[in-house]
Amino acid sequence: MTSTAQPTVPEGRKAHPDHLGHVIFITAAAAMGGFLFGYDSSVINGAVEAIRSRYDVGSAVLAQVIAIALIGCAIGAATAGRIADRIGRIRVMQIAAVLFTVSAVGSALPFALWDLALWRIVGGFAIGMASVIGPAYIAEVSPSAYRGRLGSFQQAAIVVGIAISQLVNWGILNLADGEQRGKIAGLEAWQWMLGVMVVPAVLYGLLSFVIPESPRYLISVGKTSRAKEVLAEVEGHTVNLDTRVAEIEDAMRREHKSTFKDLLGKRGFLPIVWVGIGLSVFQQLVGINVAFYYSSTLWQSVGINPESSFFYSFTTSIINIIGTVIAMIFVDRIGRRPLALIGSAGMAVALALEAWAFSAKTAAGTLPSTEGTVALIAAHVFVLFFALSWGVVVWVFLGEMFPNKIRAAALGVAASAQWIANWAITASFPSLSDWNLSGTYVIYTFFALLSIPFVLKFVKETKGKALEEMG
Repeated sequence: MTSTAQPTVPEGRKAHPDHLGHVIFITAAAAMGGFLFGYDSSVINGAVEAIRSRYDVGSAVLAQVIAIALIGCAIGAATAGRIADRIGRIRVMQIAAVLFTVSAVGSALPFALWDLALWRIVGGFAIGMASVIGPAYIAEVSPSAYRGRLGSFQQAAIVVGIAISQLVNWGILNLADGEQRGKIAGLEAWQWMLGVMVVPAVLYGLLSFVIPESPRYLISVGKTSRAKEVLAEVEGHTVNLDTRVAEIEDAMRREHKSTFKDLLGKRGFLPIVWVGIGLSVFQQLVGINVAFYYSSTLWQSVGINPESSFFYSFTTSIINIIGTVIAMIFVDRIGRRPLALIGSAGMAVALALEAWAFSAKTAAGTLPSTEGTVALIAAHVFVLFFALSWGVVVWVFLGEMFPNKIRAAALGVAASAQWIANWAITASFPSLSDWNLSGTYVIYTFFALLSIPFVLKFVKETKGKALEEMG
């Protein structure tokens, strides 16, 4: 996509109060893609052990089935922008909704392990598309006075999607008498877990038919009259529509379409690009997605029954929401770097405590009472510190830290690095935990500690600086 940045708008211009409710509805509808992003990413948590049992596969093969969705994510994220520039933002949302729906049905009714993996890739492609098109569309339809708050809808929707997926999984497990392979109306519980996503996917598709196309896209394809109608709809009739169209056209003419070549320096990439890659990679190497993809499996591996393990996955996702809200409140007050450093320190302590607790795992595969309690508390503390820091701060940094002329291309490279690191952690955890669960958490602790000197030495504060100052 060319860019999500909007032209400068005179200070004080605000949406007409009568229109703000409608703008919020439009934003919330677009953020349903973020909800599905979170839901589809984490719903697999409830099906891992059932898939292992049904298809009788080892940890390495199981990990690939879980992680393979990330390949689709990377492809979807890489292509969504260009597709949206060709056919429009709304059409991309509708394509994503169809892919989410098809993935949910296919994953719930697989013939074999290979087609389950295929449907996971399809869902991943939809996730990747939603991760790009949601923030882009919201930025393009939001009045400047409310853009920051409306932009936060996407991240809020993601963490709510994660929480709802875990709540649904827990509810379905209870209906199946605590058995992940227990039958409900002819299907096993894990199949219902994966299939229920049809509901929000269809809702997302329906909502996409009642929200307007982005004014920016409409202007780019010569539909200026319709663009003015949408601008009046979202910014109010007091706005000079001719002036607004002229501002958008001028901004589009002045945009520099960054390319991969613009990112190259003496040591491969420019130093600032390496910093962006580092932020993306550290965000994943602390093992955060283990908490969202494998937490039910993790707790069952140390002797906790399935119903309790599913409940703890849900409570962890609630903590994730709380941490995200904390980050949204403080990221502009105390700055990005302090939050990142606070998060790194908190995560390192929590991960070290988890490593200590898991070292007490008995031959019977359980934890003593004290260590079990410490492991549960530390897991929640880890997610809290991640959510209030790196979960939000990294995306803020990546949106602000790059010079204008390379921002789009640099963001693409950093996001790709994040998907790759996510895949590496997701694909390696089952085998690593079979090898040594405590040792695995020592590795994650090491990366949390290493992120502290990385931030101190290489990451500059961006709070309060204009994007034009970045260089």
